Amino acid sequence: MIEIVSGQDLIDAGMPQGKWFRPALDAANKVLSEGGSMDVAIAAARAFQPAPTVPLRREGDIKIYSNIRAENAFEHENVEKVNATMRALARTPVVRAAAIMPDACPAGPVGTIPVGGVVASEAIHPGMHSADICCSMAISVFPGVDPKALLDAIHSVTHFGPGGRAVGQQIKPSEATLAAFHQNPYLTGAALNVGIEHFGTQGDGNHFAYVGTMKSTGETALVTHHGSRAPGARLYERGMKVANKFRELLSPETHRENAWIPADTEEGDQYWSALQTIRQWTKENHYILHDMAAEKLSAKVSDRFWNEHNFVFRKSDGLFYHGKGATPAFDGWADDATDLTIIPLNMAEPILIVRGSNAAHGLGFSPHGAGRNFSRSAHMRRLGEEYGADQRGLSPNNMADIMAKETAGLDARFFSGNADMSELPSAYKSAANVRAQIEHYGLAEVVDEVIPFGSIMAGDWQRDAPWRKKKRR
Repeated sequence: MIEIVSGQDLIDAGMPQGKWFRPALDAANKVLSEGGSMDVAIAAARAFQPAPTVPLRREGDIKIYSNIRAENAFEHENVEKVNATMRALARTPVVRAAAIMPDACPAGPVGTIPVGGVVASEAIHPGMHSADICCSMAISVFPGVDPKALLDAIHSVTHFGPGGRAVGQQIKPSEATLAAFHQNPYLTGAALNVGIEHFGTQGDGNHFAYVGTMKSTGETALVTHHGSRAPGARLYERGMKVANKFRELLSPETHRENAWIPADTEEGDQYWSALQTIRQWTKENHYILHDMAAEKLSAKVSDRFWNEHNFVFRKSDGLFYHGKGATPAFDGWADDATDLTIIPLNMAEPILIVRGSNAAHGLGFSPHGAGRNFSRSAHMRRLGEEYGADQRGLSPNNMADIMAKETAGLDARFFSGNADMSELPSAYKSAANVRAQIEHYGLAEVVDEVIPFGSIMAGDWQRDAPWRKKKRR
C-alpha cells in the first residue's frame, strides 16, 4: 500500500488547519514519493506553517496624546469621534505612540487615522499617509510684484481639476526624478506615465494657489497647496496591496487600513525609497508652478521653502512617524528642512509661518490647517437649511449671497468657473480657535503671516457634468 500524508496527519501533528495545507501536503507527499520517511515528510509540511499571528494590543496599552479641545457642542462630537478612532487604531500591534492635533477630524470608519493624527510605528502603514501622499505647502516671495499681477500669472500657468495636462502642454519632471521612477518597482508603468501627465497640476478639493503679502515686510508671496496627484495615488494602491498581504500573514485582526509593510524587508526598503521619490516629484511640482509664474512676470524670487504635512518621517529612534494632515515640528525633519513651516487656515485668513517646538506631547508635530467639524455634504446640508434651499440644493442667488458674504475683500477664484461652497471659510473650524490651541499646547510658534489678497481653487468642476445636469432636471 502506498503511504500518503493527509490533512488529518498534519492536524494530528499539531498543525493548525488553513489554506497553507494544500502546498504543505504536496511537498510532504513528494518526499514520500521519492523514498523519504514519514517524519521527513511531516517536517517538509511544517515548513509551510505560517508564523504565529500577532494579536491586537489591548485598549489603553499605547499612549495617545490629545492636543485638542472642544469649543462648542459640534466640536465636542468631533473630538469624541477622533478620540474613538485613535483608540481603535492604537491597538495595531506595531504602533508605539499616537497624538491628536487641534485641527483633527475623522476620515473614515472607526480605526482609520483621522486628519490631524500622528502615529509612531515600527513599520510603514500606507493607509496612514493615504492616497494624497506628500500633500504639502510651498511659499515663494516675489519682492516688488503686485499681488493681482501674481494671482493672474499663477492663474494662467496652473491647472486644477481632474486629469493632467493635455498632450502638447505637458512638462517633464527632472531627469533624476524620472530615473528614480524607472528604478523602483512601485513606480514603474502607470505611475511613471501619470508622473509626466500630472506634473504642473494641482488637483481639486482643498488644494489652492494663494497670493498675499508678508506681514513682516509687505512683500508679495505665492503659497501653493497640493500633493502628489495620480503618481502618489498609484503608489498608495500598490503599497496597500503589499501591506495587506503582510497583514493577512502577520495580523489578520488588524484593521485593513492599518496594514503595514515591515521595515526590515525588501518590500519595505523599496516602498520607503518610493516615498522619497514621490516627495521629490511633489516638491518639483510646487516649484515648477512658482517658476512659471515668475517667468510670466519676469520677476525674481527672493526666498522660498516648503514642507509636507501628509507623509512618513523616520526619526533617530528608528520609528516611522506618520503625519496624516500634521506638520513636522521637530528639528531636521528632512535633509532640505528649514526651521520654518507653513500652516494655512482658510482663504479669508492669514497663512501662518511657524517655527516648530518639537513638543513631546505632539510627537514633534503641529497642525496642518483649520480642519473640519462636518463633512462636505453635511456642511452643504447646513447651508441649505440656513438659506432655505429646496431639495435641488442652493440656488444661484443663494450661492452668490454666500460668496459675497464669505469672500468680501478677497479676489477668490475657481478654476472651473463654478464656486465650491464646501471650500468657503464657514466649512472649516474656527481659525482663531485652532490658532489659540497651537499656542495653548505649545506645538509651534507663529513667526510671520501671509495676509490674504486672493486665491484660486478647482471649484465645483463636476457641477456641469452630464449626469449632474440630468439629476437637476
